[in-house]
Amino acid sequence: MKIRVGVFFGGKSVEHEVSVISALQACRSLNTDKYEIIPVYITKNTEFYIGENIGKIEAYKNIPALLKESSRVLPVGENGTVELLHYPMKKFGSNVAAVIDVALPVVHGTNVEDGALQGYLQTLGIPYAGCDVLSSAVGMDKYVMKTVFADSGIPVLSATVVNVKQFTKKHDAVLDLIESRQRYPVIVKPVNLGSSVGIRKAADREALEDALDYAFTFAVKVLVENAVTELKEINCSVLGDYEEAEASECEEPIANDEILSYQDKYVGGTKSSGGKSGMASLKRRIPADITPGQREKVRTLAVKAFKALGCSGVARIDFMLDKANGEIYLNEINTIPGSLAFYLWEAAGLHYPDMLDKLIELALKRSRENKSINFSFDSNILENASFGGSKGAKGAKR
Repeated sequence: MKIRVGVFFGGKSVEHEVSVISALQACRSLNTDKYEIIPVYITKNTEFYIGENIGKIEAYKNIPALLKESSRVLPVGENGTVELLHYPMKKFGSNVAAVIDVALPVVHGTNVEDGALQGYLQTLGIPYAGCDVLSSAVGMDKYVMKTVFADSGIPVLSATVVNVKQFTKKHDAVLDLIESRQRYPVIVKPVNLGSSVGIRKAADREALEDALDYAFTFAVKVLVENAVTELKEINCSVLGDYEEAEASECEEPIANDEILSYQDKYVGGTKSSGGKSGMASLKRRIPADITPGQREKVRTLAVKAFKALGCSGVARIDFMLDKANGEIYLNEINTIPGSLAFYLWEAAGLHYPDMLDKLIELALKRSRENKSINFSFDSNILENASFGGSKGAKGAKR
């Protein structure tokens, strides 16, 4: 019997469209001899849809038309599986539209990649691939992530975090605080977004103010850190879990500007990518143009970072190499990377279908381990519990 895999994607995120691309790439690469694939599209209003065309990329040119011909469903946990029930429910006949044995979240950004969807799937009681709630949440918050990595002895750049209320009420004081802690030029970015959304470089106070205004349109918290002026970006993926994890080949993304943009990552290069888009279409050097010693250091730090956060599944860790002094800094971790970083694993000799097999194996392994944990404690604490009768707490005897 085939394993029924629900591929969840979309969601209320600025990276919604990127998620669609990444997920449908995965759907095309899953082994249909082993799996029954059920694409589950999450709208920007957090509604779940399945249907004949939900797994076809061409259908997303007109999403309203796609939803009209598809079925809205509600996921309901049922004995270790998830039933997708028709919504609104039918008066007659079965309301079960599909059943899922394991979930493969291929989502990017806030409200989905940050532990929200993972918590939902965990509450439903279904095995799911990738990072758990805690590692997803920490990996999404760039400031919290930095503190964990720094505590683990992983080199990161110093940074200042500010929120929109501080900036609105004490505008000049916030600028003064940043200038007292950081040196120009600085990079300004939303604390919890990926795909280079909301990021700008600032070389003086006026540009810093503009960059903060821009970043605050995407998030309530913003990170400001020193820019590496002679920058070489190096990315590396890690596959595994807390017990065993390995690093992929390293890549060097090629940007059209000082900062690798959303356009660079997901739009540019698609014509020459053989029909593949998403992160797979980004201009890059694989392997990266670095020394053997630098390659080994990046790969070692990548695995160390993956384990420091307690990650599972596949992640991509992005590094900054300062060409001026040779220092390497960890920039950020992507707990569900664009295109699931399959191109880095193909460069290492692991084909995409085999990598997806590994993700599902890890999901089922974690589920088995969790079943051995006792989540209840037998006691008679409720046997004699009372709030003092109908008057409730106010009338209770003390």
